[in-house]
Amino acid sequence: MFEGQPKGLFALALANTGERFGYYTMIAVFALFLRANFGLEPGTAGVIYSTFLGLVYFLPLIGGIMADKFGFGKMVTTGIIIMFAGYLLLSLPMGGNTVAMLVMLAALLFISLGTGLFKGNLQVMVGNLYDDPKYADKRDSAFSLFYMAINIGAMFAPTAAVKIKEWGENSLGMSGNDAYHLAFAVACVSLIVSIAIYYAFRPLYRHVEGGNKTAAVQAVEQPVEELSKEDTKARIVALCLVFAVVIFFWMAFHQNGLSLTYFADEFTQTESTGLQSMAFNVFNLFLVVLIVYGAFGFFQSKTPKGKGISCAFVLIPIAILIWQYTRVDGVTKLSAPIFQQFNPFYVVALTPFSMFIFSYLAKKGKEPSAPRKIAYGMLVAAVAFIVMIIASVGLPMPQTGMVDGEMKGLHVADVSANWLIGTYLILTFGELLLSPMGISFVSKVAPPKYKGMMMGGWFVATAIGNLLVSVGGLLWGKLPLTLVWTVFLVLCILSALFMFAMMKRLEKVS
Repeated sequence: MFEGQPKGLFALALANTGERFGYYTMIAVFALFLRANFGLEPGTAGVIYSTFLGLVYFLPLIGGIMADKFGFGKMVTTGIIIMFAGYLLLSLPMGGNTVAMLVMLAALLFISLGTGLFKGNLQVMVGNLYDDPKYADKRDSAFSLFYMAINIGAMFAPTAAVKIKEWGENSLGMSGNDAYHLAFAVACVSLIVSIAIYYAFRPLYRHVEGGNKTAAVQAVEQPVEELSKEDTKARIVALCLVFAVVIFFWMAFHQNGLSLTYFADEFTQTESTGLQSMAFNVFNLFLVVLIVYGAFGFFQSKTPKGKGISCAFVLIPIAILIWQYTRVDGVTKLSAPIFQQFNPFYVVALTPFSMFIFSYLAKKGKEPSAPRKIAYGMLVAAVAFIVMIIASVGLPMPQTGMVDGEMKGLHVADVSANWLIGTYLILTFGELLLSPMGISFVSKVAPPKYKGMMMGGWFVATAIGNLLVSVGGLLWGKLPLTLVWTVFLVLCILSALFMFAMMKRLEKVS
């Protein structure tokens, strides 16, 4: 799984892991912060939340265009600096007045602009590592590993956000609203770690940074492929068709931070006991990840020493989990943001299975093309919303109102947490089929002269999807829950059907 990959992949992945940890720590509590700190209604909070997500994924288009001219490395560094300024502003507790709102909006603009310069260009650099013919056949697996690394940071983020907020309230005596800002401050620290990793390992990927200093060298080592106007047009059209479909996936998927979080807050059990409660401890989830990778390592190791180390990574975590289970006692309090840890956990734990399955199919000559995987991903996402429809049968309409002077959702039911846990599992299956494969498809198919722009196009599609995330917030409390989830179900199915209809054109260029 890790063999035969360029070392630059792992360095770039680690740099991205640090940045993503900070981002997801912030995003885990952001929608709830908007409602608690500023007294916003669900729909209004949803508009701000989705607009921010939209900018985060739209601005990589600008970052890509700039990188095509000035170099990917320069934009990555500039992006981190701008993001740091944004998170620093967001970490300042200024209350809930108009000035505080304006400062928060300015912070969101800085964060989204910095992310636009950083995120897409780092991924283009990863793709450029695989323009080398000796690595070309490992492109899809590389992006799966890169995507897994992103989610390692995201897996720990919700727990970090909740624990830091609780620490601020209980140990520092901060108000609940002010304590949110401590979670935002974590992103500042994570960015410092990220930039340190980037520069420490820069020699491993300096040759793919682009820019004027390396342009002459790149022209000699890796000549730019010349495409006809017809081929260039065909590739761009194919990419735009994929972009059109992923809009609706991200619209549905990123309900995890909005309507699915509202569902966790207002309808899902607030306490857990026994075996189920162990799933809400991120340390236990990390032990499961170690078991998975240890098991794969055992079967892939070619030496007794390697197999012995792999066995240790399986047996020791199993022993700790058994010991943890014997100590389970009492009730575990559940906070709505904690449910967001399950998606990244599933990504990290399931990536080896995904890579194994597709590697096996590739050897048999039966691996689906990247466009076909994307279409399957849309169908799988539809199944997730069928689960939510079943979970919501018989539940009342969401009720919101003023509680202690703040606009909050009222907890009106105690649905089993397993419904959301299962929904996140199914959504993750869809994500693994769509997101890393889509990014790999873009890096492979994009005309060489427009790589930065086309990777930016992928993020623009994601941005539009994120802007449409607000639909979940606007429908919340206006429609029965079953109809809210049906909207996303129908959109996923229609998108999949469109993808299958365009399959011949897409597979022709892939």
